Amino acid sequence: MFAAAGGIRPWGSPMFIAFRAEAPTWAALTTCYALFGLLTLAAPGAQTWLVYPGLALVLAFHSSLQHEAIHGHPTRWPLVNEALVALPLSFAYPYRRYRETHLAHHRDARLTDPYDDPESWYLDPEDYEKRPAWMKALLKANNAALGRMLIGPGLGFVNFVIAEARLIRAGRRDVMLGWALHALGAAPLLLWLGWCGVSPLGYALACYGGLALISLRSFLEHRAEERASERSAIVEDRGPLALLYLNNNLHAVHHAHPEVSWHRLPALYAAHRERFRKLNGGYVFRSYAEVLSRHALKPKEPAAHPMMDRMR
Repeated sequence: MFAAAGGIRPWGSPMFIAFRAEAPTWAALTTCYALFGLLTLAAPGAQTWLVYPGLALVLAFHSSLQHEAIHGHPTRWPLVNEALVALPLSFAYPYRRYRETHLAHHRDARLTDPYDDPESWYLDPEDYEKRPAWMKALLKANNAALGRMLIGPGLGFVNFVIAEARLIRAGRRDVMLGWALHALGAAPLLLWLGWCGVSPLGYALACYGGLALISLRSFLEHRAEERASERSAIVEDRGPLALLYLNNNLHAVHHAHPEVSWHRLPALYAAHRERFRKLNGGYVFRSYAEVLSRHALKPKEPAAHPMMDRMR
């Protein structure tokens, strides 16, 4: 008796089935924006120590949702996905530029290449040797987990802006459009934050804190190895950080199956755990606690790419 006109049950339609399949992502989006709204509205009257660290967590979570949108979730329409996550809550990176550079990063044959992988932290050894001693020391500190969290967000943003400026000077209209859309999204966000009475300094620190949390995830996601399949890490963490990162800690699984939604990754990994561990050469950590215990202050590897001669 609940059938729609013509005997079609709406919950049996392809659109409803697709919605139900992505229900966890829709729930994550709703939660993210609800928490953002509540925290910004509460900012003037709440304890600073509670609101701004909370905002840092929300901004990191939003970045994880942007990553999902890039890979086709929660809908099959890229423009709809963009509309859902393009509001620049962290201000730093335009969504369209993040999308283009991240998809380029997924050319696994070029992973870690300083020239072809936009997300690589490696430098060409020849370029590295030209750097002054203070810069080499900074890069060494950046290759330890705490250094990556403390200075990585600032260093990465400066490098990104320099690269983007070069593309704009070269006349790249798609880059200009990406930044223009970013500015359009930032304007109402600034008005909202001002209306709520959010501290500019507090919010800036929250933005940096959110990027720092994401930096812990990306710190050792990739390493220089001969085989492309051995370049991506697996962190078997199932705690709060796995949720914050939307299971992107299972990074080798994500690179092998980039089309798989975040909430399906753990089951996929569990079903083929030994195969994935063998495929990535045992580049596996039990948790982020293990990552920090091994690399909090100890660089994971040199900043100069150790196999640059074989990647040319």
